[in-house]
Amino acid sequence: MQLNQVPFVNVLGVRIAALDYERAIAQLESFISDGGTHYVCLSNVHAVTESQFDRELKAALNGADLALPDGMPLVWAANLEGHGLPDRVYGPELLLRFCAASEQRGYRHFFYGGAPGVAAELAVRIKQLYPGLKIIGAYSPPFRPLTEEEERALAAQLNDRVDVLWVGLGCPKQEKWMAAHRHLRVGVMIGVGAAFDFHTGRVAQAPRWMQRHGLEWLFRLFQEPRRLWRRYLVLNNLFILLYLGQRLGLRKYEWSVAS
Repeated sequence: MQLNQVPFVNVLGVRIAALDYERAIAQLESFISDGGTHYVCLSNVHAVTESQFDRELKAALNGADLALPDGMPLVWAANLEGHGLPDRVYGPELLLRFCAASEQRGYRHFFYGGAPGVAAELAVRIKQLYPGLKIIGAYSPPFRPLTEEEERALAAQLNDRVDVLWVGLGCPKQEKWMAAHRHLRVGVMIGVGAAFDFHTGRVAQAPRWMQRHGLEWLFRLFQEPRRLWRRYLVLNNLFILLYLGQRLGLRKYEWSVAS
């Protein structure tokens, strides 16, 4: 599928790609084969709602080659417009599926993000699952901007050596980081948020039935109420109000990068 054939949905001014796993992976493979540098966001209600107050985040989401529907409400929004998506494209699951496909493709992977040691641990665990996978390296950056010397060292590790750069810095940091690092010569950067913590066992994932019914937020809220209360109790309800206003035509949202 060519990028100009990808169906998009406007959700509060964010350009969401109405793709399932199979078509998303096909598009990722197309990005790698074309020789350019691309980045992909896994977008949910948190990201879309935060972008209403953060112009840099909205620019990063709309500047992405794809912003995939990681949250079920975005799937429901796409299906209201007739796209018939069977499920969301969940970041942790996309990571596993694309790594499985990569064993035969020979793509070279790098893991960037997480707390100290997490990226390296993730690389070990993924290699155990997919022994034929090519993993070039892993790096958990410090909790501060990289120095110019560190940026040059990172570029030397990545440029022309990596096809898939998995970025696990959390929203909105990872979206902004990918947008600012499009100069790197890698095939595709994919921001997968908490996938690093999920797959290393640091954070438990919600049961499948809760994920399918859009209830993952409730599971995570009970896990980390002090950190996540605003995201789920305030932003989720705000999203409902704003999206209802969009559906009723009370407000129009543009999805230009500068919006």
